[in-house]
Amino acid sequence: MKPAARLQSAIELLDIILDAAKEGGGSADQLAKSFFAARRYAGSKDRRAVRELVWNAIRRFGERPQNARSAFVAMADSDMELANLFDGSDYGPATRGADEPRARGGPLPLWIIPHLSDLIETHERSALLDRAPLDLRANTLKTSREDVAAQLPDADVLVQTSYALRLPTGYQVENHPVLLDGFVEIQDLGSQLIVDACTARPGMTVLDLCAGAGGKTLGLAAAMKNDGHLIASDTNRNRLDQLKPRANRAGATMLETRLMNPGREIDMLSDLAGNCDVVLIDAPCSGSGTWRRNPETRWRLNPVRLDRVLAEQEKLLNIGADMVAPSGHLVYAVCSIIANEGRGQVSNFLKSHIGWRAVDPGVGAGRPEGDGIIVTPYHDGSDGFFFAKLAKP
Repeated sequence: MKPAARLQSAIELLDIILDAAKEGGGSADQLAKSFFAARRYAGSKDRRAVRELVWNAIRRFGERPQNARSAFVAMADSDMELANLFDGSDYGPATRGADEPRARGGPLPLWIIPHLSDLIETHERSALLDRAPLDLRANTLKTSREDVAAQLPDADVLVQTSYALRLPTGYQVENHPVLLDGFVEIQDLGSQLIVDACTARPGMTVLDLCAGAGGKTLGLAAAMKNDGHLIASDTNRNRLDQLKPRANRAGATMLETRLMNPGREIDMLSDLAGNCDVVLIDAPCSGSGTWRRNPETRWRLNPVRLDRVLAEQEKLLNIGADMVAPSGHLVYAVCSIIANEGRGQVSNFLKSHIGWRAVDPGVGAGRPEGDGIIVTPYHDGSDGFFFAKLAKP
């Protein structure tokens, strides 16, 4: 493909992503895979070039552009190389018009800036959209971090935990034996720190209330050394089903999974009420801490959706609290840098749950944020997370 044809393909793909963001369709990654699968003529260099153009545009505009062409035309105003690709050729985009619409705005939606944590100052905001590295968690049920590092000479050992490694952005590990054989899991440093905050130990009863596909569940299994009662629950069957093959690969043999019916969680967890040493709530959230991995999610977020996830988080905190045993702990986490999802939720919880108290999560990174900890791309090199550890009386 010629460079102009690549730009035209990027415009077509970005329009698909914009429509999906507006209508609640698939993720940008999923849509890109389908787009290229239907265009077998595009070689690997073409696919990389088109994808880079599209993701540059997604990162550039925090407000959803009217259409893809308006985004690229605006970018071309300050990029002569890009401007030259609007050449009107057979497979390229039409030439630009001086008066045609142009996308506007900066990389963050204006409405969300007042909602961010006070620690996300101006100099931190650009890092929220940097390209993320590839973090791994050495699976101590099967190996040690030292053995994994010996097989991955390009990996850096991270000092914030005892099992985290980092590979460069774009490193292809999907077909490497260390992953296929279950010696590592792909997991951001922030997620690994949340597992550390749980301080799960062998023999405990631990509930991962919003387990999803089970990345943190597997970290808990390793911390418990396959000894105890570990329950992974979720209301999404598709996500929970992904945990079973991952657990088999990781050698996690003591997991129980429970598919919850929304609205009936307390009934379906009644046997655990007051019996869990640790309850982890990795709650549904805005996803604002993962914009560097999924930048198009900025276009899906709005005040109405934010209010909806805030209500869901409050509900889950109340459910989780009922499951914690006396003197046990609840760890609340969100992949968000929005204050009300983090410190605000915990502050409200402590006001309404007499006797509960926040305790030090004891992790090797982050900054205090209200009664919890916040980690960010700029300060910690991780995705953005808030988490707090709460002790039951």
